[in-house]
Amino acid sequence: MDQASPSQEPREGVRYKRVLLKVSGEALMGSRDFGLDPGMVNEVADEVKEVTALGVQVCLVIGGGNIFRGIKGAAGGMERATADYMGMLATVINALSMQSALERKGVSTRVQSAIPMSSVCEPYIRRRAIRHMEKGRVVIFAAGTGNPFFTTDTAAALRASEMGCDALLKATQVDGVYTADPKKVPDAERYDRLTYLDVLSKDLQVMDASAISLARENRIPILVFSIHTAGAFAEVMAGRGRYTIITESRE
Repeated sequence: MDQASPSQEPREGVRYKRVLLKVSGEALMGSRDFGLDPGMVNEVADEVKEVTALGVQVCLVIGGGNIFRGIKGAAGGMERATADYMGMLATVINALSMQSALERKGVSTRVQSAIPMSSVCEPYIRRRAIRHMEKGRVVIFAAGTGNPFFTTDTAAALRASEMGCDALLKATQVDGVYTADPKKVPDAERYDRLTYLDVLSKDLQVMDASAISLARENRIPILVFSIHTAGAFAEVMAGRGRYTIITESRE
């Protein structure tokens, strides 16, 4: 059943060999107010399949905000650690949904959870995850870092660092980083390029500060693009399309 084979070299013109894609849980809601939209899950799976077909090794981190967000639970009076663990379990649900969608499309996939649950997925083992990607499998990292008080953005930066990824891509609701939310501020300006320090000093809310700092420390560029633009993931891999890139310098 497993059709994975050793991953080939990326096609000519593809800038990165191994990348981590961070998808928010909210992105999987589609037009719904809560939960999973199967159509949206399939759209994201199509994007991932297109990039793996280019010879790129891909791993994913998916948030859980479409099901449960720990910080909101804590705001409602729940103990923060308990609320965060509930949010981690929500990410496992999303990861399994994405695995199912990818495998229906013929993409061999593994889910690894930072919270062991051997009945439904593998435990997170760094060397095993790297080997899966070398064999052409997509690896989905679930349950965040396995610790409360850390976001899935930080988990994405951590896993990208551990996997030796060439880039971290954040799929968002808009086509890059803006001076303000363009849905609320129509004349907000879009950035083509930023530095890690720009993001921190301007408090741009792209990812939390610990995720930005971790990416900076490991020299992993962050590329922000719209998940709602068909083919955008593959376009970014080739250096085309609309996106914002965050690196050490603007050059």
